[in-house]
Amino acid sequence: MGVVTTMGVCLLTTIVILGAVIGGANGDAMVSGSVFCDRCKDGQLSLFDFPLAGIKVSIACPGQDGQMKVISEETTNWIGNYVMRFDGAPDMSICRAQVFGDGQGCRVVSGPTQSLNLVFQMFDTEIYTVNHLLSQPAQPMSNCPRSSSPLPKPVTPTVPPPTNRAPAPQPPKLPPQPRLPPMPPVPFLEASACSYRMWMMPEHECYWRVLSPDLKVAFVFGPVAGQKYGNDITLRGSMSGRGDPYKTLLRESTTALLNSYNSIQFPYHPLDVVGHFNSALMGGSTRQVLMTALRFLRANSGNPGNVTCKFTTCK
Repeated sequence: MGVVTTMGVCLLTTIVILGAVIGGANGDAMVSGSVFCDRCKDGQLSLFDFPLAGIKVSIACPGQDGQMKVISEETTNWIGNYVMRFDGAPDMSICRAQVFGDGQGCRVVSGPTQSLNLVFQMFDTEIYTVNHLLSQPAQPMSNCPRSSSPLPKPVTPTVPPPTNRAPAPQPPKLPPQPRLPPMPPVPFLEASACSYRMWMMPEHECYWRVLSPDLKVAFVFGPVAGQKYGNDITLRGSMSGRGDPYKTLLRESTTALLNSYNSIQFPYHPLDVVGHFNSALMGGSTRQVLMTALRFLRANSGNPGNVTCKFTTCK
């Protein structure tokens, strides 16, 4: 509980791929993955970590001389995902993916490489996934859990940085999407879960520290939410919805997103909230919408664990 689940990230990656296909871009080979800031430098995802938007990812493959050569680059979107396409269904199982650049507090120029995993092959179409790429700061966050094992040493990158070469064909890009803010520097370290009623009280307005109540739902949750709820509804407005499964889903998803930023021990990471929300909308099933809304409602109510809301009156 409280750890970014592989299922949640896979759901988001699937959403990105489906969006690309619906948009009409048909590549013979597709590579997708995500990039996170490993704030504790422990080599794994946790609630302390956050997705990195605007980070450049390179794919490199062995050339005829056996040297690794960069064949494509892409930049992560607002939820830290990237998608690349290649013509001709090339065998990319021996290629590697790597992060270049820095962003949002992760100052490492490049991180460890990851191999490409073939997960689908049919009718000259191949889909590869990449295990999470991690970027690490120079020093781990001060309040990370202590470990008996030493911190891993920086990995010397094996993928060379881009050099002077003939420009590779640029794959079609996904439409620009809004950026999900990073975790705040010092969220509540103790467990806290607050209902939408608590978030709506004027005396608790100071707890909207990461997301403004006037932000648009379409900006925070993405274009799928904009198509369903319109482009004018704000986060504050989304909290008043009731009496309809889709309104309940939006209300509890907004509440869960706020709680995930407010407490490091909330059961859902912000990335998970957005992923489950979009998955429910795209599933086309009222039952799935209700089940997702009820799961968020349960977490927002402090279950499991009988967690209470730690809000106090703002000064």
